Amino acid sequence: MAETTTLERIQGAIPIEANNLLAAGAVLAILIIMVMPIPAPAMDILLAFNFTFSLLVMLLSLYIVKPLDFPIFPSLLLLTTLFRLSLNIASTRLILLHGHTGIDAAGKIIMGFGQFVVGGNYVVGGIIFAILVIINFVVITKGAGRIAEVAARFTLDAMPGKQMAIDADLNAGLIDENEARRRRQEIARESEFYGAMDGASKFVRGEAIAGLIIMSINILGGFIIGVFQQGMAIGTAAQSYTLLTIGDGLVSQIPALIVSTASGILVSRAASEAGMGREFVKQFALNPEAMIVAAGVVAVFGMIPGLPFFPFFLLAFLFGTLAWVSGRE
Repeated sequence: MAETTTLERIQGAIPIEANNLLAAGAVLAILIIMVMPIPAPAMDILLAFNFTFSLLVMLLSLYIVKPLDFPIFPSLLLLTTLFRLSLNIASTRLILLHGHTGIDAAGKIIMGFGQFVVGGNYVVGGIIFAILVIINFVVITKGAGRIAEVAARFTLDAMPGKQMAIDADLNAGLIDENEARRRRQEIARESEFYGAMDGASKFVRGEAIAGLIIMSINILGGFIIGVFQQGMAIGTAAQSYTLLTIGDGLVSQIPALIVSTASGILVSRAASEAGMGREFVKQFALNPEAMIVAAGVVAVFGMIPGLPFFPFFLLAFLFGTLAWVSGRE
C-alpha cells in the first residue's frame, strides 16, 4: 500500500499534459529519426540511450512482484521495437552514404562493435550476429509469446469463476462494494495485459527477421556503392561495409535481446510475493540439500582426468558454503 501511495505521489507531481506530451514526443522523435539524416555523434548518443533504456526495462521486470505492476509494458515493447527499427534505418543511411570514408562513418559505437567486440573479423561478427538473432527469434520471443498466449487463454477461461467468487464474498459480507469493484477491475486488467503481450511479442519476432534482411541489404548495397560509385577495391569495400553492417547489427540485436528477455521474465512470473532476486535467494535458502548435492556432483567432475580441477573445486566449495550457511539459518 505504501508503494502505491509513493507511486501516486510521483505521478501527481508531473502534470498530465506533460505526460501526454512526453509520449507524443517519443513517437514524433521516432518518426524524425526515420526520415531525417542523423549525424554520427548523434547516432552514438541514440544507440547508447537504446542500450541503457533496454537495460532499465529488464531491471524493472526483475524488481516488480507481478506482471500487472508493469501494465505499460506491451505498449513499451512496441515503442522500443519501433525505436530500434528507426535506428536501423538511420544507421543504414549513414553506412551507405559515408561508409567509403572509413569504419567510423556510422559513429564510434558501431565502429567499436565492429572492431573490438568481434576483433575486426567480419566472419566472426556474422556468426555472433546470427546466433543472437536465433536466440532472440527462436528461443526467447517464441517462448515468451507462447507463455503470454496460454496465460491470456487461461485468464479468460477463469474469469467467470473469479467473478462468481467475488460476488460470493460480497454477498457474504467478507468484502465491501469498493473492494469487489477493485477485484473485478484487476481481473479485467490481467486479461487485457496478457492479450496485449501476446500481440506485442509478434513485433519483436518480426524485428529479428527484419534485422537479417537489413543486414543483407547493407552488405550488398554497400558493396555496390563502394565499388561502382566510390571506386573502392573489391576487398576493401567488402571488408569495410561488412564490418560496419555487423557492428550495426550487434548494436541493434543486443538491446533487442535484453528487452525480449525482460518480456520473458515478466510473463513467466507467477505466484510471486517479492521481486525476482529476493524470490531466487529465498527458494535456494529453503532447500540447502539441493546445493549440497550440486556441490558433490561438481566436486566429482573436478576429479575426472582431463578436466580442470580448480574451477570445479571452487564452485563446489562455494555451493557447500552457501548450503552450510542456509542450513544454519
